Amino acid sequence: MDFLSDQAPEMLPGNRQMPPMKGAVEAPHGTTIVAAAFPGGVVLAGDRRATMGNMIAQRDIEKVFPADEYSAVGIAGTAGLAVEMVKLFQLELEHFEKVEGAQLSLEGKANRLSTMIRSNLAMAMQGLAVVPLFAGYDIDRERGRIFSYDVTGGRSEEHVGYASTGSGSIFARGSMKKLYREDLTEEETLTLVVQALYDAADDDSATGGPDVGRRIYPIVTVITDEGFRKLTDAESSEIARSILERRLEQPDGPRAALL
Repeated sequence: MDFLSDQAPEMLPGNRQMPPMKGAVEAPHGTTIVAAAFPGGVVLAGDRRATMGNMIAQRDIEKVFPADEYSAVGIAGTAGLAVEMVKLFQLELEHFEKVEGAQLSLEGKANRLSTMIRSNLAMAMQGLAVVPLFAGYDIDRERGRIFSYDVTGGRSEEHVGYASTGSGSIFARGSMKKLYREDLTEEETLTLVVQALYDAADDDSATGGPDVGRRIYPIVTVITDEGFRKLTDAESSEIARSILERRLEQPDGPRAALL
């Protein structure tokens, strides 16, 4: 980013000039991303639907990407700009590691992503916002951490242990609020985030639920002290199918205790 700012600032996503137009810009948007921490790390997951207005633009978009070995980014907002921002973020982290001979701290990665989002503010004001969710395993603190952002690049760490962003985030967060516990195992946390995405899809038309007919399931990733790992289609489908089977008996999902 520093090199482009000096040599060709017009190539940065936030500096590109848009032609004059009337009304909002219609572009594919990614929807719901969720994250939850457990004692050994953090899970980051996203649904597969991209929308353009009231239309489904894509049914199998990928919204969760590794940032480096110990962190990942989930994108919500304008899909094209978000993917481009993630690729630039990946390149910056790789460049830093090669130059310095060490990885940037998790706090530093979160701050750098904040700067990149802020550089896109002009586009966000025209309706092309990018609002990611950043999660990773902090090697120094030996635990998973989650960071959320707003369109201006404002960054906040989620200390409750879970977070969500995107159009279905309010429903996903409500689902996790009632089911989350600090002592969840990795397997239980994986089930938790898929449950939250299912609940978001149940109430938000822009969020896609598990599509058994097309074999399209949520993208689910785990980050621990062993690094980033993306669940295979077989693993994610097994979790989704087990939830679907339970929902046949309880359509609204598991019940939390009153007290």
